[in-house]
Amino acid sequence: MENFSSGLGTYISGKIIKNRWVIQPSFRMQYYVSYATFSPEPRLGMKYNANEKLRFKMSGGRFSQNFTSASSDKDVVNLFNSLLSAPGSGDVQSVFVKENGKEKNIKNGLQYAWHAIFGLEYDLGKHININLEGYYKYFPQLSNINSNKIYDDAAIEFASKPDIFKKDFIIESGKSYGVDFLMKYSKKRLFIWAVYSYGKFTRWDGFQVYAPVFDRRHNINVVTSYAFGKKKDLELNVRWNLGSGLPYTPNAGFYQGETFANGVSSSYTTSNPNLVSNQLGGFNSQRLPYYHRLDITIKKQFIFKNKTFIEVIGSVTNAYNRKNIFYVNRVTSKTIYQFPILPSLGVSYKF
Repeated sequence: MENFSSGLGTYISGKIIKNRWVIQPSFRMQYYVSYATFSPEPRLGMKYNANEKLRFKMSGGRFSQNFTSASSDKDVVNLFNSLLSAPGSGDVQSVFVKENGKEKNIKNGLQYAWHAIFGLEYDLGKHININLEGYYKYFPQLSNINSNKIYDDAAIEFASKPDIFKKDFIIESGKSYGVDFLMKYSKKRLFIWAVYSYGKFTRWDGFQVYAPVFDRRHNINVVTSYAFGKKKDLELNVRWNLGSGLPYTPNAGFYQGETFANGVSSSYTTSNPNLVSNQLGGFNSQRLPYYHRLDITIKKQFIFKNKTFIEVIGSVTNAYNRKNIFYVNRVTSKTIYQFPILPSLGVSYKF
């Protein structure tokens, strides 16, 4: 399968400053040559400076892209995520049934989104800054690997079958919303950055609403940095991350698969097959346990007279050896964990 794309785009942007308002309207016109499709994309950013400490902001607009992931949402583990040009009209279904039951004619597999973001910034004194943002994103058209495919699209005998069961890619829609709370503290040698994120992302594939594999409900990151010494040439960095479990598809049960070794004369009532197969439960209907990890890094610089320097970096990843699940073998039920405590040492010379 050959895959290529080309496009032309033009972009215009302005900036208006009036009293306490800063307004930045912009407009992008994208033409996807390979798909013979124009995409008008208006965008707007605004900020209102209520006073010296408090600022309100918002942004939004329409966005598009001609890429789609080559990884399936049903893969248990993805070590490499590749991208392809968005599928053309012949590689996706011609009609997409929306979540409300209405039908939409599909011309190509380009992906579109509408974004709306609202937030505020507040300064708690000279050293602490707080940023709060809420967002809502609507994806009227997304493209994905078609995990419902069961027929060969090129075979004549399947010509009457629905496209949704024949095409390599599928059109979906999606919604995403959430809130981010960020606090930054900076004073002389100490820097602290802490953020909490709540988010929810769902997709509709024409059959069901499901949570994609990257839908994480809660996420916390805390980063601390401190510089030691008169020249601040010794630096300690600590990062702690906690995230709620990602969705996965559980096993609903197991059953013995009959091999019919003797053909039609096989007796399934007396045979004792060794092959065991699993029956999957609801797609991404369960969640993995919480994920958390502590990383510590120490950097030391040795500066020479000729302005060259050597930097020694020592680090410990997953410092308290947390067993975070990588995946579980469906057949043996063996749990495979991510990397354990991992120390490392590096030296670099810069000139």
